[in-house]
Amino acid sequence: MRILMLNHNVAWRGGTFFRAYHFGRHLARRGHRVTLLTISPTLRYGFREKVIEGLKVFETPDLLWGVTRSGWDPWDTLNRIAYVHDRSFDLVHAFDSRPAVILPALYHKTMQQSKLVLDWADWWGRGGTIYERPNQLLWRMLAPIETFFEEAFRKYADGTTVISQALYQRALSLQVNESTIMRIPQGSDVERIRPLDQFEARRALGLPLEAPLLGHLGVLQPKDAALLLNAFAVIHKRHSDCKLIMIGNHRANIALHEISATAVIETGYVDYENLVRYLAACDILMLPLCNTTSNQARWPSRINDYLAVGRPIITCPVGDVSVLFREHNIGLLANDNPQGFARATLSLLEDQGLREEMGSNARRIAEEQLSWEMLTTQLEKFYHKILHQQDNVGQGGVTEKKRKERQHAA
Repeated sequence: MRILMLNHNVAWRGGTFFRAYHFGRHLARRGHRVTLLTISPTLRYGFREKVIEGLKVFETPDLLWGVTRSGWDPWDTLNRIAYVHDRSFDLVHAFDSRPAVILPALYHKTMQQSKLVLDWADWWGRGGTIYERPNQLLWRMLAPIETFFEEAFRKYADGTTVISQALYQRALSLQVNESTIMRIPQGSDVERIRPLDQFEARRALGLPLEAPLLGHLGVLQPKDAALLLNAFAVIHKRHSDCKLIMIGNHRANIALHEISATAVIETGYVDYENLVRYLAACDILMLPLCNTTSNQARWPSRINDYLAVGRPIITCPVGDVSVLFREHNIGLLANDNPQGFARATLSLLEDQGLREEMGSNARRIAEEQLSWEMLTTQLEKFYHKILHQQDNVGQGGVTEKKRKERQHAA
């Protein structure tokens, strides 16, 4: 099968990039010819190609900067349209629906009669993530544009993949045919992220060997940051030797909270090897989720790394992850207020046996239910279902010649 994946993130930075990348590399392992277009961190002109485990990754040029370098640039969009113009793919999987993704995808569907699958991994507009960012005046002005691109093209897709039940229901509300929707969460990289000995990880990183260590990975939305940091302030009063490790670029303003500067360890950017060490060094991994629209709709990708490294997790009963916690003993669900979040964390800190049991369960769930290999099997079957539907129903104007070409390629 010839598959094109289109992504709106800067390569190796955004969560949806990794969603496309891991699916792409596992599909390539199975013999499919997969190409991924994603935004270059630096290029203004031309393309940069890399081949990783058989997956062709093309970094595309973008003239914008900062957070605007995220699928909005007309120049990037035109370059992608030019790229797909004379190339043949059986199926295009568009990851989210910003201009640099949806417009080349629709162009290829129209010109080459390819099958279009549209992924939905975040609730951005209509009360979603865009309303939680700083500088609300600017973002509220842009919200109608975000909402338009997020919703307007869903009905033109032949298949839809969603990351959560909330986005499944939202797709239905936009008149997407239920038989063409598949819910598929984010996966765990169980090959590269493995449980490590906690004390060896601490020694390698120069961390305290005996102190309780709590960890958080990645960017925090303002409300979630306030929940985590205010809860940690309560925890630190009970355990003065406890440390909170903020792994990666968290974007939270710690100075706004009543926390000792020595109680928080900020790693900044870390490479993959040390990221795994930091996760493994922790007693408990933290996933604060306030009950917001965006949190109800997302599958927080950091939880997959938490599961893979085999550590217990504290989170809140918000969105699809709450179902995972209720079905499997992998951590504790806490109220989305500082006192409740702190109380759950303190109770788990005081029970080493339960932490070890939950950590072992977490790794098992990563391997048996959420590995990229297993999720790719589900996605591959969905692709074949969509292609089969198209060939038989005749949607999109597929010719007999094109149908035979696809069968041969697959």
